[in-house]
Amino acid sequence: MAEFTFYTVAMSRGQIARWALHEAGADYEHVVFDWATRPDTFKTINPMNKVPTLVHHHDGHDHVITECAAINHYLAETHPDKGLLPDVHEKASYFRWLFFAAGPLEQAVVGKAMGWEVPEGKTGMAGFGSLGLALDALDGWLSANDFIAGSRFTMADTYVGSQFVWGLRFGSIPERPSFRAYVDRITQRTAYIEANAIDAAIIKAAQEG
Repeated sequence: MAEFTFYTVAMSRGQIARWALHEAGADYEHVVFDWATRPDTFKTINPMNKVPTLVHHHDGHDHVITECAAINHYLAETHPDKGLLPDVHEKASYFRWLFFAAGPLEQAVVGKAMGWEVPEGKTGMAGFGSLGLALDALDGWLSANDFIAGSRFTMADTYVGSQFVWGLRFGSIPERPSFRAYVDRITQRTAYIEANAIDAAIIKAAQEG
């Protein structure tokens, strides 16, 4: 048995976790299903019945990790030799933007896609403020720094970077020079290319099937 079992669906957020698995060099096997044939037993692993879900088979225990940001950081923690964790000076930016992307940025992008409008005067209550404010915050950072923790790639880039890869590809995030340059940097990585090729093949098979 592989050390990790990775549950995913074609064309899903599972692509974010797969990239992290490859950056970490994790020993994993995947279980791929589609939304219509998702087994009921999967709910015992993740009651939310969503992917990605990762199970770490470790020392006689099965540890379940859900939520992409958590999965990706967990993989960095369990593979410390890969240099994907932040050092003491990078840690503040690493966690700041990792959680910012998992919270305000994703909420703002989804809210815009759903057509939800924050009432005037309620941006503080919404948490993410507005999509423009969230993007301005990251634009400011990425205009001055190559990566999320600063000058080098860390595991935070697999999560935050995926938001921009998808956002620019599908138009949910508008083009800005700092965003495009960032996406170009991170998508040249070998682990990204390898993981993306696997998911592209899965998506193609699902579409042809």
